[in-house]
Amino acid sequence: MELDYQAIGLRIRRLRKTRGLTQQSLAEISNQEPSNISHIERGATKLSLPTLVNIANALHVTADELLCDSLPAADAVYHREAARILSDCTHSELKIITETMRALRESLRDAGQAE
Repeated sequence: MELDYQAIGLRIRRLRKTRGLTQQSLAEISNQEPSNISHIERGATKLSLPTLVNIANALHVTADELLCDSLPAADAVYHREAARILSDCTHSELKIITETMRALRESLRDAGQAE
């Protein structure tokens, strides 16, 4: 499986924004150039392993959280992400989200698209 650099970049951007960091501040913390952070977040450049580790450390996440879209064995990342999303939902929101997830899963399986 090939690395999905756009997905990695989107995860980095989402985590950076969640932590209230600018590209400039993430660049400083991870010893990168701000322009490199921009390129990484857009998936316009490939990350080296040291860069990936520096960014993961700066964001206080594991590398598998950044790479999970390219790692079939990283299901735990998705479980944690789903739990975080659901953690502050109201009863009504939980009901709607659960029903939507169930219908989506069934639709994917019926279409033969789920792995």
